[in-house]
Amino acid sequence: MTVTLAPKSVPDRGSWRRGRVVAVFSALTAVLLLAHSLVPNAVGNAGSLLETFLPWTGLLLVPLFVAALIRRSALALVSLLLPALVWGGFFGGRLFDRTADGGDFTVVSHNVNDENPDPAGTARALAATGAQVIALEELKKPEVPKYEDALAAGYPHHVVRGTVGVWSTFPLHGTEPLEIMPWTRALRTTVDTPKGPVALFVAHLPSVRVRLDGGFTADGRDEAIGLLAGELAATPSPRTVLVGDFNGTADDRALGPITARMRSVQEAAGDGFGFSWPAALPLARIDQIFVAGVRPVAAWTLPATASDHLPVAASLAL
Repeated sequence: MTVTLAPKSVPDRGSWRRGRVVAVFSALTAVLLLAHSLVPNAVGNAGSLLETFLPWTGLLLVPLFVAALIRRSALALVSLLLPALVWGGFFGGRLFDRTADGGDFTVVSHNVNDENPDPAGTARALAATGAQVIALEELKKPEVPKYEDALAAGYPHHVVRGTVGVWSTFPLHGTEPLEIMPWTRALRTTVDTPKGPVALFVAHLPSVRVRLDGGFTADGRDEAIGLLAGELAATPSPRTVLVGDFNGTADDRALGPITARMRSVQEAAGDGFGFSWPAALPLARIDQIFVAGVRPVAAWTLPATASDHLPVAASLAL
């Protein structure tokens, strides 16, 4: 009688040799995240373009994970831990709710879109939030009376300079336009809250474009950021709030002159990433609220209006 013994199971040592290409791309993804600030802006502002969508680099792990499974590669799967840990170090904290209760007043900022088909409805939606201060960008001069009429009952104090404006339940004074662009798209005013004055800046920085022949065209925006930072530095107020459409994210090095002196409320007290544009499928937070000398308590985005941007809001403690 012949007895056949079952072969002993042999570890698949090949799983540690397969998938080297996937492992290399995993390492490159980690390096890209760690060294994103070294990507130069000299050619097409490539560095700023990458940083605008930096959180989305996490999606690069999905095809790498699928490839590792197809290759049945332990090496590839383990290598994915490196970029995953790096991404988590950068953005993991933003996945959690950092909001709290309290605050002395709420500010809302919204690029209302100069082609907004329902200015009055947009204004009513913002007023329904109960915010004490509402800042609007991309106001079209013929449409301003519609915003004024819709907000008049709840916001007795308001100022408009060029295409930006502020509506407030608190008195405003010392309003002046800021010459950071050839046309008026920024202002500075003082909000007299019950706990003292707060310097409020509202800005709508120049648009950026991605073009095949020129890359990320952001030079006009970057120049305006430098001028705006100069205005902020020249303001003696110990409490400063800066809001508006920056056409750039807080991760973009171009906003460095601002983020070096002010905190992003979304990063400090937000819930999630707070993407605000485009409203139909938000991919980036280009609408910002920055503060200095003021403590952010909570930050969030509001439901869509008739604009192509989502409104952003923050509760602030003085």
